[in-house]
Amino acid sequence: MATLNLVQAINLALIQEMEKDDRVLLMGEDIGLNGGVFRVTEGLQARFGKERVVDTPLAESGIIGTAIGLAMAGLRPIPEIQFEGFLGPAYDQICSHAARMRSRTRGAFTVPLTIRVPVGGGIHAPELHSDSPEAIYAHTPGLKVVMPSSPYDAKGLLISAIRDPDPVIYFEPKRIYRAFREEVPEDEYTLPIGKARTVSEGNELTIVSWGASVVQCMQAIENSGRDIELIDLRTIYPFDIDAVEASVSKTGRCVVVHEAPLTCGFGAEISARIMERCFLHLEAPVQRVAGFDTTMPYYKLELDYLPDAARVGRAIEDCLAY
Repeated sequence: MATLNLVQAINLALIQEMEKDDRVLLMGEDIGLNGGVFRVTEGLQARFGKERVVDTPLAESGIIGTAIGLAMAGLRPIPEIQFEGFLGPAYDQICSHAARMRSRTRGAFTVPLTIRVPVGGGIHAPELHSDSPEAIYAHTPGLKVVMPSSPYDAKGLLISAIRDPDPVIYFEPKRIYRAFREEVPEDEYTLPIGKARTVSEGNELTIVSWGASVVQCMQAIENSGRDIELIDLRTIYPFDIDAVEASVSKTGRCVVVHEAPLTCGFGAEISARIMERCFLHLEAPVQRVAGFDTTMPYYKLELDYLPDAARVGRAIEDCLAY
């Protein structure tokens, strides 16, 4: 079993699916010769050729529009949008076309499309390079939205996304691309989209998070010395409400942590569902630890914006003290 970081796990998943299925192809800005900004696709063009690892023009709408047509024609394209802030020019193609095609054609056409997108802050990038727009796309019927927090999950979820018959936005938290390694099976495996992972079990309080914030939550739990259960959603939509309900019904308390701004972040949806399903079990209001309702600041203030272990720790104590 190999010990890989997130970048290596994603690269391995792409290699295995491209070897297994010649319908799978990659496309995006600088993904071929340069291997992508973060070198996630490094070596793949040399291995599979320029017709299957395509360097595209700098035109996000064109990249996604072309990928939709290829998917409808029977291929399995994996376009990369270089940074999450550049999803804006492709929004119409994703939400007006890819997400609606199954419904629009009453199932005559599907769009087996996986859109890879580096997401989130923490790397001192410039404007439009550090946002967390997962709630926008989770709000769009017809899309699945995935965000792994570990190399093991990254490989299994990406393979599931590639094989899915419908469009999947696969967000890659760039802050932890190379932050740590873990054992990842070299053989292919899948993880079901829509199933959460219990990172740690506990009885005093539940934390729900996803992406890079999971790492901050793990540190906060260790610092707290409390008996806390940590749920990693892994899939933002459809999210595993049953796992959240079971945990909160047991602990009676919940803190939700994410990088996106607080207002209308996906934590609001989780909080509402907990209220609907777990109201009689709650011993305290659900706490949310999130980014602030401002534009992501430049790197000097970036780490003050992002939820860290200290902020999560204060929410834990407030929730337990209620």
